[in-house]
Amino acid sequence: MTFILEEKQSIANHFIAELRDLNIQKDRMRFRRNMERLAEILAYEMSKSFMYEAKDVETQLGVAHTSLISDRIVIGTILRAGLAMHMGLLNYFDKADNAFISAYRKHHKDGTFEISLQYVSCPDLNNCVLVISDPMLASGASMDVTIRQLRQFGTPKELHIATAIASTTGLEYIQRLYPDAHIWIGALDEELTAKSYIVPGLGDAGDLAFGSKLQE
Repeated sequence: MTFILEEKQSIANHFIAELRDLNIQKDRMRFRRNMERLAEILAYEMSKSFMYEAKDVETQLGVAHTSLISDRIVIGTILRAGLAMHMGLLNYFDKADNAFISAYRKHHKDGTFEISLQYVSCPDLNNCVLVISDPMLASGASMDVTIRQLRQFGTPKELHIATAIASTTGLEYIQRLYPDAHIWIGALDEELTAKSYIVPGLGDAGDLAFGSKLQE
């Protein structure tokens, strides 16, 4: 299942537009907040697909009958770019356990790159709902490596992927490898360059959120 938020008109379009705007991007705090707010909207939409159980809540005047999420949720995030989205998801799924993984592009002089992993912190994933956040789903290579690495910690009953901007190429790649995954996207862009950058995209989400880094 794939859900693309931008296909329907909503306030989310404003957040996506500001994330893309090269002038508004100069305000790092606003960029992080927009990424967080977009993740909150995706979390709300995502929550409609979870399992619920009936529960009675005692109030000062009686008993209210309601339904609460019964799934155990684990939010996994690709460092460092995914941190703002992670907080947005955690704002809504505040009882979730958390996983963190360092996956980044290690570029070579010939223009190619490989995905390098240096750090993983993860709880037991058996029978949980695993939600992985990464602001950009470009080629899909980082997401594939992340999923395979996290599966060493158990087998989730459901896999959800949350991303702000995805390329058609990256989406189709992940759909092919993980046909049962639920993919939640802010906006879908058609073009992917030879160096696997999304166009029009928004740039380097990690740098925009936290500042530029030294290149290896």
